[in-house]
Amino acid sequence: MTSAPGDHQIAVVAFAQTDHRRSSEELSEVEMLMPVLHEVLDRTGMKTADIDFTCSGSSDYLAGRAFSFTLALDGVGAWPPISESHVEMDGAWALYEAWTKLLTGDAGTALVYAYGKSSPGSVRDVLTRQLDPYYVAPLWPDSVALAALQAQALIDAGDTDEPALAAVASRNREAATANPHAQLKEPAPQGDYLVQPLRTGDCPPIGDGAAAVILAAGDRARDLCARPAWIRGIDHRIEAHGLGVRDLTDSPSTRLAAERAGAFERPVDTAELHAPFTAQEIVLRKALRLGDGVVVNPSGGALAANPIMAAGLIRIGEAAARVHRGESDRALAHATSGPCLQQNLVAVLEGEPR
Repeated sequence: MTSAPGDHQIAVVAFAQTDHRRSSEELSEVEMLMPVLHEVLDRTGMKTADIDFTCSGSSDYLAGRAFSFTLALDGVGAWPPISESHVEMDGAWALYEAWTKLLTGDAGTALVYAYGKSSPGSVRDVLTRQLDPYYVAPLWPDSVALAALQAQALIDAGDTDEPALAAVASRNREAATANPHAQLKEPAPQGDYLVQPLRTGDCPPIGDGAAAVILAAGDRARDLCARPAWIRGIDHRIEAHGLGVRDLTDSPSTRLAAERAGAFERPVDTAELHAPFTAQEIVLRKALRLGDGVVVNPSGGALAANPIMAAGLIRIGEAAARVHRGESDRALAHATSGPCLQQNLVAVLEGEPR
C-alpha cells in the first residue's frame, strides 16, 4: 500500500535536527542525539511515555560495532519497556516502517530518528561495503568514483555538462545560507577534481548529525500541530544491484516510487531531493518531472549537509517543516541509499487548505 485510506491519514507533526558539523568527536552518538529527541518532543508537548512506537535508522559500519543502535536507545529511554524497531538504512526507511505501523491502527503516534557520524573513518571506503560482494566490492571502487561514472554518463549522453553541474552546486549552497543547521552555509568554489568530472563542489561534505520526526494519525495529528504535513503517499523501489545492467542516466525506481506515491497526480510546489552529488539532481529532476516552477532544495540539500543515515529523513523533515510554516501546500521528499541512486523513496506531503 502506498497511500493511506481516507479515514486514517497520518502526518508529520514535528521535526528537529542537529547543527551539522565536520566532526563531533567530543560527543557519543547518544550525546549527539539526545538534544534532538528532546527538541522534537518539546515541539508537540509530548513526553517519551506518550509515544506508541519508536523506529530508528543508522549503520553499524559507520559506528564500527555490531548492534550499535541499541546504545542509542539510552537517548530515548527504553524503560519502562517501549515498542521499538530499527532499520539498517537511512531514517527515511524507518519513517516508512513507522507509517505502516500507524496504518495498522496498532499505534497512534511514532517517534522516528536517525543519526550518523561519518568523521571517524573514510566514508568513501566504508560505502564500498554496499556493493555486490563478488564482482564489484573486491575492486574497491569508492563512492565518489562511482558517482563520477554516473556524472560522466550524463555528460556523454548530452544531459548535462560541467558548468551545469557547477550551477547546481552554487544554487544549493546559496540556499543553505538561510539554513542555520547546514554544515556549509555559503557558496563555495568548485575546487579541484576529486574524480573527473566531479570537483570538490560537486560532492557532499563529510560530517556528523542526527534528526528526528514525530508522526501522528488522524485528529491526534491536529491536536499536536497547527498545520500537519499529511503523508498523502509514500513508496520506495530499488534498481538492479549490478551497476553494469543499469542506465545510470535515468532512475526508473524513483519514477515508479513517485508514481505509486501519487506525485504525478497534481503538481508539487516544493521538492527536497536527496542528491549528494550534483549529477544526481539532474537525474532526479528528470525522473520526477520537476518543472522550473518547483522550489528544489530550499534547505540546501545534501550538498550543504550530508549526515549519512539521516540525510534522507532530513529531506522529509525539511519538506514537512515548510508545510508546517505555510511555505508549501504540496511538497515532495526524496531519499536515496546505495551507489548511483540504487534505492529510492518518495513521499508526498500536503497541508490542509488555508
